[in-house]
Amino acid sequence: MLGHETAAVTTGTARTTGRDEVFQVEEHGIDPIPDAERHGSAKDVFWLWFGSNLTFTYVINGALAVAFGLSFWQATAVVVIGGLAFLAIGAAGLSGVRTGTATLVVSRAAFGRRGNWPAGLLNWIVSIGYTVVNTVVGTLALEAFLADLGWSGGHAPRALSLAVTLALTFAVALWGHATVQFAERWMAYVLAVGFAALVVLVLPGADTSAPAAAPGAQAWSLAFVVVLAGPFSYLPMPADYTRYLPRATSLRAVTRSAALGGFLSSVALGVAGAAAATQADMTDAVAGAEGLLPGWFQPLFLALVLGGSVTNSIITLYSSSLNLQVLGIPWSRARAIVISAAVTAAGSLGALFLTDFTTSLLSFLSLLIIVFAPWGGVFLADMVLRRCAYDSAGLHADTGGAYWYRSGWHPAGLTALLAGLVFSALTCDSELWTGPLVAPLGGADLTLLGAAVSALVYVLLARGHVTPHRP
Repeated sequence: MLGHETAAVTTGTARTTGRDEVFQVEEHGIDPIPDAERHGSAKDVFWLWFGSNLTFTYVINGALAVAFGLSFWQATAVVVIGGLAFLAIGAAGLSGVRTGTATLVVSRAAFGRRGNWPAGLLNWIVSIGYTVVNTVVGTLALEAFLADLGWSGGHAPRALSLAVTLALTFAVALWGHATVQFAERWMAYVLAVGFAALVVLVLPGADTSAPAAAPGAQAWSLAFVVVLAGPFSYLPMPADYTRYLPRATSLRAVTRSAALGGFLSSVALGVAGAAAATQADMTDAVAGAEGLLPGWFQPLFLALVLGGSVTNSIITLYSSSLNLQVLGIPWSRARAIVISAAVTAAGSLGALFLTDFTTSLLSFLSLLIIVFAPWGGVFLADMVLRRCAYDSAGLHADTGGAYWYRSGWHPAGLTALLAGLVFSALTCDSELWTGPLVAPLGGADLTLLGAAVSALVYVLLARGHVTPHRP
């Protein structure tokens, strides 16, 4: 099987491991984690999603909601609803507990062994895009810190800042699962204190008055698209971080822990962004927020932005290496991650030196939902129909097996995905693409409903022959 790695099992200890240990290169990839090597508890998932979402991107999202015309309280409501989307992320991680493998391996059940490949490629591209976004945010923060120290002008400070940000991200992701969990937990302790101080400093000055004109459907829909883009972007990866949990782990506890972790950090920072946008020009979000802070806190603020971007990029970069194995790259996870790191570096260079970053960010977030919403709708609908019970051998079979369907393609899953993609594309309103149905809808962006469309189509087509696996 492509991407299969052999674990070195150590015996004679309290827990048998396949070297899923901190600061040692993880030996497993997308191969199923044996029961003897599983460990951890649901609280590990809380720290992963809490720490990885302590990122300045959510401050930008909250600020964008105000920029679209929403008041502080309206933007806050959107941010809170967006945070509730982490319930879906927590639920998606249940498949990892049941199968011991990555999300994009489990999705073969919904799309077929070969049919999973196009969706996997799209997800890899978009996950790399999100890694680039966070890398650029961290780079700009470190560059601003160097400028405060007196080093500014030319491309050298920005180039060095990019190199440092990439190195921090790559080192942790290369070591693998245990180191990712360890880093997210300990960085969360530090970042939580720092970002809590940021909220305390920014929130009291928020302008809570109503806007001069009530926001229309376009403003509301764009705000929801931008805020929900973050949680939806994680749909192809939750099982990557639950696959080591023992099978006996409470599925409710996993869902609750993941949802709470992502909700707390994303909502707190999103509200801070909305508050900042009512007080300052957030076109350059880092500079705008920095200007609201006392001088003594500004260096710490820039460190928070850098740390937050790294914690988020770590999990997207790590998952991208598993994604490449799913696509058939015949390398170990540790070697495959070099490809993702190289593409991330190239994309970051382009965003930093060739394009306007704010415009690029808005365009990227607006288009993100076109891919993730329909894919997530099919994946979650399939998981519900199967009651999260899969044939592990069938998921990893190169040919034949329970998920081979028609020559490796699952017509129901692919038809549902296409229906959702078409709906999302027709109703998308972004800098790069405006669907033909946007104007008749009064400017509303309904790409989010692509998830509901794809899920409904899948249930109608697959109900009856998609059932839980019974050993």
